[in-house]
Amino acid sequence: MAEMKVRESHVKSLRLLQLEKAIQTIAYPGVERLMKELEVSRRTILRDIDELRLYYNAPIEYDRTNKGYYYSDQTFFVKNVLVSEGEVVALAGILPLLERYDNTPLKATITKVYDTIAQMLPNQVQVQTSLLNDVQFISDPLPNIDPEIFTALFEAIRSHRTISFGYRSISATEYSPHELDPYKIYCQKGDWYAVGYCHKRKDFATYSLSRMKNLTLCQEFTPDTAYEEKIRIDPNYGIWSNDTPAKKIELLFEKSVNTYILERTWHKNQSCHQNQDGTVLLTFESNQLQEALHWILSFGSAVQVLNPPELKDMYRQEVQKMMRRVRECFGN
Repeated sequence: MAEMKVRESHVKSLRLLQLEKAIQTIAYPGVERLMKELEVSRRTILRDIDELRLYYNAPIEYDRTNKGYYYSDQTFFVKNVLVSEGEVVALAGILPLLERYDNTPLKATITKVYDTIAQMLPNQVQVQTSLLNDVQFISDPLPNIDPEIFTALFEAIRSHRTISFGYRSISATEYSPHELDPYKIYCQKGDWYAVGYCHKRKDFATYSLSRMKNLTLCQEFTPDTAYEEKIRIDPNYGIWSNDTPAKKIELLFEKSVNTYILERTWHKNQSCHQNQDGTVLLTFESNQLQEALHWILSFGSAVQVLNPPELKDMYRQEVQKMMRRVRECFGN
């Protein structure tokens, strides 16, 4: 029943747009002509005209001489997006999720789009804001991104322009000059990265937008149509640039976190299986061993690394470093 009401609402919205277009483009269309154009009954035409007048303030008039309808204000048009109150409320619920984009110009743009859609509702409809008041979202801590860098980078990708900029790597204390032919931007958990051909490394590389400064657009470059085959990231899991091929990652999680692991999709090619003792075996293929390591460490002792050997060794080395830190803090 609910699906039928939604479908009827969408059909009605499209019909109102068709009616509005017919009155605009046909010279003084009468009811009979509108019935033929829209393939609906006389009653439906008259009801829709009344609705356009009442809810959308459409200046529809009837010319008795020409025996047809027209707009007394030729500049008027019904907004070409008609949404229901419920749909706007749903959009309102999405807005708090945009907090992770507070460090980009996208937040203001998407918020403006929502405001525009809300204004398209009939004047008589008032959107309830209880959802925004009753639900609170906890956002991840985000790095700061210069809005000018964000905007300029998108322009560089669109126009195939090389960019020069200062860059500070994660372990550096100063910025160093770089040149990049940017191809694509990735967003991972609120962090934004540019992937492109690095002139210094003479290879494809990944750069964090939050670590860029003084970005300048330079000369045009000819895009490599096969670039996707040359970047070494896993867009389904992480953006670390690795030379190694994908490895089969096998992890065994304790029973204490089995529901948490089972209810989520960690990778599109994953296999997730609960054993008889309640433990969960999770496997997937990726070249993002560093990303996997950071994620695995967040589970503490509730996870065991089974494969690949490289990841087991990385895990062992990191735990050993942590143990040294523990001894430094608390002694032997």
